[in-house]
Amino acid sequence: MDVLRIGNASGFYGDRFDAVREMLTGGELDVLTGDYLAELTLLILGRDRLKDPASGYARTFLRQMEEGLGLAHERGVRIVTNAGGLNPAGLADALRALAERLGVPARIAHVEGDLLPAPDGALTANAYLGGAGIAACLDAGADVVVTGRVTDAALVTGPAQWRFGWSPDTPGWHDKLAGAVVAGHVLECGTQATGGNYAFFTGHDVRRPGFPLAEVHADGTSVITKHPGTGGVVDVGTVTAQLLYETAGARYAGPDVTARLDTVRLTPQGPDRVRIDGVRGEAPPPTLKAGLTRLGGFRNEVVFVLTGLDIDAKARLVRHQIEDALDRAGTRPAELRWETARTDRADADTEETASALLRLVVRDPAPEPVGRALTGAAIELALASYPGFHVTAPPGKGAPYGVFETAHVPAADVPHVAVLPDGTRRTLPAPARTRVLEPVPAPPPPAPLPPGPVRPAPLGLVAGARSGDKGGDANVGVWVRTEAAWRWLAHTLTVERFRLLLPETAGLPVVRHDLPGLRAVNFVVTGLLGEGVASQARFDPQAKALGEWLRARVLDIPEELL
Repeated sequence: MDVLRIGNASGFYGDRFDAVREMLTGGELDVLTGDYLAELTLLILGRDRLKDPASGYARTFLRQMEEGLGLAHERGVRIVTNAGGLNPAGLADALRALAERLGVPARIAHVEGDLLPAPDGALTANAYLGGAGIAACLDAGADVVVTGRVTDAALVTGPAQWRFGWSPDTPGWHDKLAGAVVAGHVLECGTQATGGNYAFFTGHDVRRPGFPLAEVHADGTSVITKHPGTGGVVDVGTVTAQLLYETAGARYAGPDVTARLDTVRLTPQGPDRVRIDGVRGEAPPPTLKAGLTRLGGFRNEVVFVLTGLDIDAKARLVRHQIEDALDRAGTRPAELRWETARTDRADADTEETASALLRLVVRDPAPEPVGRALTGAAIELALASYPGFHVTAPPGKGAPYGVFETAHVPAADVPHVAVLPDGTRRTLPAPARTRVLEPVPAPPPPAPLPPGPVRPAPLGLVAGARSGDKGGDANVGVWVRTEAAWRWLAHTLTVERFRLLLPETAGLPVVRHDLPGLRAVNFVVTGLLGEGVASQARFDPQAKALGEWLRARVLDIPEELL
């Protein structure tokens, strides 16, 4: 049976440097992918390119290729990566120069067309392309394909289209593509599929998890696994957790296909092997998602340490003093946000555990109100405020912050261009068939558990969770491992209960999506993260630990599940 082995060696810009070598030398591979682009990364690369127009790509990848290019050539492994960022042509040129210097006869190609005209005030604007350009480059003999902003799953759908010759005329075209999209979504965040950031990590050795790979078949099914002898674990739980990460409802839309997450079946196939099948696909929407970054303004923060008795009174005093000083000086920032973290304990046996933290975050369109005006007001209180006054670090001068926003553009208006190894430029057509996205009707709930004894316990004793960000919104996927637990969870963890357990979400729109095939519910909380990760509007700006907070909350759980 023809199998395409696709590995991942990077889930973000800054991931484990040695992963490229580990994946190339650790076992069989046909294609090695690397995902370097997050929402925040494009903002960073945009600022880099303002300083140097020749930059704008992930320089770490170029350094990894010092060794990886030769290893891949020796083993016949193709490399596909979105490390091109805002300048895939520039990275392709740098790779050609590196290949020549190393004496490696690597054929380099790249994909472009995702860069959009930036609206006024925007730093970057990119459409999310699909895998067709990658497939065209591989079909032309490329050993390395560099892209800009493609969907994370395109790093898998592109090689799959190339290897298996999938086209719109292929029977089951959308189902096959959807299967590859699901495999790509599992791989895209690297070790999150092999035990990293996993709710039930205590049952496994995850000190150094190996990176994942997918064995993709011509019918669109796949097996998620990892190289033999590497750390971590691949099981139905780790794959489920990653499928829920940064997704929402049953329809998972992309430029190639809309994958139906409510059709995914996961089956264990032995140690560290999980089969994915049953995935159904639909025509993609007629529009492409686009990401825009811009400078949001300037921010600063001060963290006051409140120790011992009268914590609330101390917080009220310093808050009044700071705001009064800013008002007197006429320099009050446009936004002030105070948060108290009650990390203190009564009768503590160390000073640190006797202390709470009061965090002040300020934002303003101009740098002055968040700079010297704030730091001066804080420093001048050193001998004139609450007893035990001190801060965690001297106030800084403030810094610019970025904002990520999404939009949608007609797919037919965005050029999708494969620049082949010989320099030929090939424009790929937009999908001929499209389908406007519509909500999927909620599936019928399972039969509830019969009444029985319950006791208060943390949700996490029976449920796993993984949470993350999409712009200013957060998602929390929650799953259970048995049918009995699903019959309880589906009826218990309603939107109303979710808001009660996580009071920060109480005033925000919350939507629950049910995925019975995964024994999971996925909550989307609109606006929890303000203007997105770069604006750092919240203690946990990417909502990475929101799911763990939920798992720590106590509710009545049937004793039979405990």
